[in-house]
Amino acid sequence: MLVAGLIAAGLFFLVVAAIGIVRLPDVFTRSHAVSLTDSLGAFFLLAGLAVHQGFGPNTFRILIVLALLYLLNPVIAHATVRAALRSGEKPVGEDAR
Repeated sequence: MLVAGLIAAGLFFLVVAAIGIVRLPDVFTRSHAVSLTDSLGAFFLLAGLAVHQGFGPNTFRILIVLALLYLLNPVIAHATVRAALRSGEKPVGEDAR
């Protein structure tokens, strides 16, 4: 039950991230929504997988992937937004100012 709950929670957050990509207007809001929900969704999915595996070498590998995800996901989101700004992309609603 615990594994199914963790995986279901992870899938929920990943679906919310996918909806955010489709519905949000520009790269800035999309990257914000995806970086937050993707991290949380991946955490729940990997936690469910780790609980399912039990203690062993695979659980250690899952925890390494989880740590790398939490280190690299904010960096990737920041680099994406910075590249969009440098290429001249403007946030939606900034033209009204």
